[in-house]
Amino acid sequence: MPLIRLTVTRKIAAGFLLVVAFCLAAIIFALMALDNLRVRSEELVRRDFRALVLTRELSSSLADLERLEKQVLILRDPSMFPLIDRRDEDNNLLHRQLAELLPDGRLAEVERLFSTVATARIQNRALLEELNWEEADRHSQRVMTPLNDQLFSALQRFRSAQEAFLDQTMQTFNSASVRAYRLTLTLAFAGIGLAALVAGGIILKIHRAMARLTQATRAMAEGRFEHPVGLEGQDEFGMLARSFSEMGMKLRELQSLNLDANPLTRLPGNLVIERELEQRIAGDQPFAHIYIDLDYFKAYNDRYGYQAGSDVISKVGTMIQQVTERLGNPADLIGHVGGDDYVILSTPDRAEALCEAVIREFDAMVPDFYSEQDRKAGCFEGQDRYGVVRRFPLLSMSIAVVGTQNLRNPSAEAIGRECAKMKEHLKLLPGSNYLLDRRERR
Repeated sequence: MPLIRLTVTRKIAAGFLLVVAFCLAAIIFALMALDNLRVRSEELVRRDFRALVLTRELSSSLADLERLEKQVLILRDPSMFPLIDRRDEDNNLLHRQLAELLPDGRLAEVERLFSTVATARIQNRALLEELNWEEADRHSQRVMTPLNDQLFSALQRFRSAQEAFLDQTMQTFNSASVRAYRLTLTLAFAGIGLAALVAGGIILKIHRAMARLTQATRAMAEGRFEHPVGLEGQDEFGMLARSFSEMGMKLRELQSLNLDANPLTRLPGNLVIERELEQRIAGDQPFAHIYIDLDYFKAYNDRYGYQAGSDVISKVGTMIQQVTERLGNPADLIGHVGGDDYVILSTPDRAEALCEAVIREFDAMVPDFYSEQDRKAGCFEGQDRYGVVRRFPLLSMSIAVVGTQNLRNPSAEAIGRECAKMKEHLKLLPGSNYLLDRRERR
């Protein structure tokens, strides 16, 4: 029937139906687009962001394992084999988790190289078990090191690709939300043209929701995960707002994993320490590298158990942090290398005072770690790492201090080598001692 023949009532009814159709179309499209964004964002957090974190953890763990293997070759100490085995188990677990998370072939190169490195590591371990140190060292240099470099490069390429994918996905989210926003407004304004009073309330809600969700999407794409969406309620908008907030919380949690904090002391670990070392060296900032090691800790741990040993590690870490906060500089870094080893990065003028205070407070703490019998005796009997029964004194501390002023070309590796040499000398001395490298640049 031609519209001109419709009565006024029917024209109003037809106009109302058109308003309803346009508004319904706008609402349905907006809700579908927002729900799709919510589903995709949850999948992004569950899989792709998790894969990126696992890749970083695997790279870090592989680097730690490579350093351990090189330390074994340098020290020729079979007692470090269990440390290598535990780190290797951690690597395998991280690799399995990553492979299960992304079974779509994106990890093909990483999996191939990981398998090759694992085979080479088995061969290297066999040489170590035979105490064939020279052959193991040659195998490490000729086979293990190149393979590890290839694996690290593959992980870096995957990480870069994953970061680019995440960035592209966030841009896609933003574009999709903008398109949905514009189309929704187009449909809504078409309905408003027929009957503004009928469609006004719906248009206002959609406009407000889409604007806020667009802002939230852009903010998250820029890394501002705490940006509030500002939508409440039990409808799809409220659900999407809560999903955005939950995604922001999860992303912040994922970021906090990169702090590399030690679980016992909550102090920064190897990655943060190495990064800080490199930054200070690159910035030509004079600093003192204070390496702290507990003597006879293994014997203590064997006698009093893992929990008591963990308590010692935690209390010593807290004490070192308190002393550094009291006597050091605001910018000083207190790190936990792992086990019973700690690091302080401070200025050369504070190094000696820090060493004296740390040793003084540590020696005051030590008696409380022992039973009355061992405390009175000042020692106890136990087996060393070779199974020989001997007397062990109470815990003591060795501190080696190397400053950038001691080295012509300071580097993290050079500082580590000098600290290791000094620590070997200190461990031959009775009680707690510290040694400052006072030699000129060399």
